[in-house]
Amino acid sequence: MGKYLVKRLIRGLISLVFVVAVIMILVYSLIDRMDIFAGDPQMSKKISNAKTVYMYERWEDFGYVDYITYTEYLDLLVNDGELDASQRTDASQIGQKSSQDSDLVKKYVAKFEAYCEANGYTVMRLDADVKKILKGGQQRLFAYKDVPMLTRLWRFFTGILEIDTIHYVENDEDLVVRQEDGSYVQAERGLTFTFYDPAYGGKKFSPAIMGRGTKHKYLLYFDNKFPYIHQNVVKLHLGESFSKNKGVDVADTLTQAQGTIDERDVVYPTGVVEQSAEDLHTAKFTANVDLEDNFISKYFIDKYVNVTTAKKSMSKIAFSFIIGILSAIFAYVLGVPAGIAMARHKGKLYDKLSTAYIVFIMAVPSLVYIFIFRAIGMAAKLPGRFDIDNNSLLQYILPIVSLALPSIAGLMQWLRRFMIDQMNSDYVKFARSGGMSERGIFSRHIFKNAFIPLVRAIPGTILTALIGGFITETVYSVPGTGRMLTEAINVKDNAVIVGLAGFYALLSILSVIFGDILMAMVDPRISFSDKAR
Repeated sequence: MGKYLVKRLIRGLISLVFVVAVIMILVYSLIDRMDIFAGDPQMSKKISNAKTVYMYERWEDFGYVDYITYTEYLDLLVNDGELDASQRTDASQIGQKSSQDSDLVKKYVAKFEAYCEANGYTVMRLDADVKKILKGGQQRLFAYKDVPMLTRLWRFFTGILEIDTIHYVENDEDLVVRQEDGSYVQAERGLTFTFYDPAYGGKKFSPAIMGRGTKHKYLLYFDNKFPYIHQNVVKLHLGESFSKNKGVDVADTLTQAQGTIDERDVVYPTGVVEQSAEDLHTAKFTANVDLEDNFISKYFIDKYVNVTTAKKSMSKIAFSFIIGILSAIFAYVLGVPAGIAMARHKGKLYDKLSTAYIVFIMAVPSLVYIFIFRAIGMAAKLPGRFDIDNNSLLQYILPIVSLALPSIAGLMQWLRRFMIDQMNSDYVKFARSGGMSERGIFSRHIFKNAFIPLVRAIPGTILTALIGGFITETVYSVPGTGRMLTEAINVKDNAVIVGLAGFYALLSILSVIFGDILMAMVDPRISFSDKAR
């Protein structure tokens, strides 16, 4: 079993790299990079040189190019000690045209060009447009180079995991804590475990692990939001969005709460209790914060002051998972008995009607029958669109049933086929000749053996529930994972597309591995050991 899992995992990781690479090729090579500006309102406001610079800045954000300005290069020289602040200021004063540069500027522009040439950059200098200088026509000097595919792939996988440790904070001087008398003391790096979470005032039984010197103050905590147990020790980075959720990582977008602001009584570290929407469990370290500031000192006692806003509704992945799991349960509850009945009544009216349903689901595009079912549901006064701030359970009915329709057909089709195969087996004929009843044969032998192949799909059903239904969520406006991908494709948000594709591929790989393990557990005839072969 161990060798099998290692080999399977290695092949899975190779497949994951291949999938992400293919998606990157499709996104970055076969789609015109100008398409990212199709829905960009800022692009239409830019003119002259400012428009050109904005294009390259956005291309860098979306992963097409590496981009460096002349002033950024001068900052590097300052950090290396080659320039002081005064010299940097003088060297940055490039002329409206290259012929107007001072000798000092020419010297460092030449160094900039040599640096760029040595590192594969293309230098672009834009002379000032005097007539439009106040509207973006200022002189510009920068360099760019296309990001190679292998470099892009390397950056994605090397940055995919972030592990928080007590050595995240570089300077011990930043680990100060204010005492009740207003004095500050140096705190030691380390972890603290408590049964009574301070974020709840220390009065509610809620275990938590907190860090000092870590990036996140809370490394493990509980709350009433799916999945209810949260950790910040290992963070997944799938790439930042630069459209709808600008600057937010895909993984955070999937897991953060949504909806309207959730104001409640918040117990701050200083003991102040106020109505607020700040989520103290998301507190992150901020180095350049003044603890003497009146606002900061009122609420916080250390530099873990960067918090996010709490929202009332669930995260995208929670909506997708709940709808996906409920639709899977619904599919098994209906599909399994229906498949058994088809096998037992093979060739009869019920079997023919059920076969017609299966053919309909397989032949008709999913978008069509989802819209048909949606129209029927809305005629029955069921909500046809999802309202994120509405707690009504009725709005879940249509998405769940729509997502379950193809699963029901698949279960019926395969269970019928597997059971009919088993009905013609020698051991079934032997049981019949021994006088065993048809009901006993079906329940003890045929169904048990026919259901084993379907067991392999159970882990996949659970894990892929996290993915959501692309079409179903889009049609019903479900704020889930599947709809997020369609929105990213519409706005050409490359990092989100690649990140979600990688996430989906990983879940698929895990589904196959867990499915094989589950089959080996329920069927003693299956073994992954070399000796058994």
